[in-house]
Amino acid sequence: EGAALATGGTRRGIVVSTLAEARFFAAGGFDDILYAFPVPRWRLAECSALAQRLQEFQVLLDSPQGLEMLLQNPLPGGKRWLVWLKLDCGNGRAGIRPTDPEALALARAIAQGSPELVTLVGVYAHCGNTYGCRDIAAIQAIARDTTAAVLEFVAA
Repeated sequence: EGAALATGGTRRGIVVSTLAEARFFAAGGFDDILYAFPVPRWRLAECSALAQRLQEFQVLLDSPQGLEMLLQNPLPGGKRWLVWLKLDCGNGRAGIRPTDPEALALARAIAQGSPELVTLVGVYAHCGNTYGCRDIAAIQAIARDTTAAVLEFVAA
């Protein structure tokens, strides 16, 4: 019920952190879901099944190996992998640092490689490094730094 309220009843544009959550929301009629963790090889079959079932099932990538894995496992029926490049803007959990020289090369490889198989939707950053903040000002500072890093990366 909360997710339906959060999406204004559209049942689109929801972000999940586990595939169990993705399956739960898919069973509840959601057809636009972002799995907000770089796809591990052992979860590829589950992600593929969701991508085939839903109108839009989006995943994160943060490495050339992840891109190669998706390219080597195309979706059937004319569907394509919809990916967001995961940037690590200080969280340290997952993603590629936007200042890493390989980050821009990876973004280009996704965008210009094989868009009929893997399509770059955008860039994604999670401010999980706010979890330890003690006040609003600290949270806002991290949000500003993350926004600046993402915008600088996108402009490049």
